Amino acid sequence: MADGYHGGLGVLLDGRRLSPVQRRIAHYLSEHLDEAIFLSSVELAERAGVSQPSVTRFAMVLGFAGYPELRQALRPLVLGGGGVEGPQESLLRGAIDCEIRNLALVRERLSTFPLKELGEQLAATEPLPVLGLRVSCGLATTFAYYARRIHPDVRLLTHGGSELVDGLHAARRAGAEWVVAVVLPRYPTEAVQALEYAEKLGLRVAAITDKSDFPAEVVLDAPVGDRLVFDSHAAPLALAMALVEAMADAAPLRTQARLEEYERMTDETGAFLPGDPA
Repeated sequence: MADGYHGGLGVLLDGRRLSPVQRRIAHYLSEHLDEAIFLSSVELAERAGVSQPSVTRFAMVLGFAGYPELRQALRPLVLGGGGVEGPQESLLRGAIDCEIRNLALVRERLSTFPLKELGEQLAATEPLPVLGLRVSCGLATTFAYYARRIHPDVRLLTHGGSELVDGLHAARRAGAEWVVAVVLPRYPTEAVQALEYAEKLGLRVAAITDKSDFPAEVVLDAPVGDRLVFDSHAAPLALAMALVEAMADAAPLRTQARLEEYERMTDETGAFLPGDPA
């Protein structure tokens, strides 16, 4: 089956029994590989004279999740970088490439985020509630963990229901002026409703999310990776850590004192292995 096809493409086709429609796609790829690696599945279907679902099925016959993964595997044949990757390696490389682009976008937009001003506001408010439900719980927990190292009263809210409402109410009564909310897809209805309640209480909302139009006073938006079965959050995490850094810079003396106290405590209790900086 591989005879007559582009060498690298032939490796993928070797031993495959293709339908007539799939052979048309294979022939078009072999003859127009330089341009085909930049085409969408719809565009490839039009060029090869087949339907878009046929392109998807063709990619799956070759062992890929879909045409984008096949296209990613074929690109090294034209752009350099060796032979054709397997489906799993191609998928993972594509996911990492996506996250690199997301991080680059955040880097380019850093000057547009009010990190310094927000860091000063969050450093000054006590207590500081941090909200994150469902998948957003992980990033909210990480942010709260590090924020507690430099802030005297960080309250993590990761459970819904009346406990979430009680936590927001208690924080406001204790003097909180801000709430940091992590809201990533899929967006829990309960989280949005809780933030509406927080605003009614008089709390100002700072959101770490991927939606630039999220209803919050301050929005720190960063794209999520969507190439794998579940989203990955490298860019929102980087933005969250930048906010912790801004909080630390806003109160340098307190930050130094708390970090030194923390180091003494961990040394005394043997919390970490020797030489572990965490």
